Amino acid sequence: MTHSFVVHVPDAELEPEPLSPEQIVSGAPEVTGKVLWESADGRQVRGVWQITPGTVTDTEANEMFVVLSGAATIEVAGGPTLTVGPGDLVVLRKGARTTWTVHETLRKAYAINLG
Repeated sequence: MTHSFVVHVPDAELEPEPLSPEQIVSGAPEVTGKVLWESADGRQVRGVWQITPGTVTDTEANEMFVVLSGAATIEVAGGPTLTVGPGDLVVLRKGARTTWTVHETLRKAYAINLG
């Protein structure tokens, strides 16, 4: 999209984004999402993402997101443990290795910079 737009994020329809089996630590979490905007060079991405309860690992990009609903604990290797819920703004740094324990289905609006 190259124009201005609005999306009602709580009701946005999302598409399956299967996790790699190696990422799943416990439970059967399912991820869905939708890219709402991407820069022409693909280095900036904005969208909506959701994960159901369970525990997963990830290696992060430079990301800022706002939690809209749900609850999780994000353990950053060598860093803090973040407890997040509705209204929280979170910043994760590129290369951070994280473990997400999702307590209630979590939905977030995000901005990622891949540069």
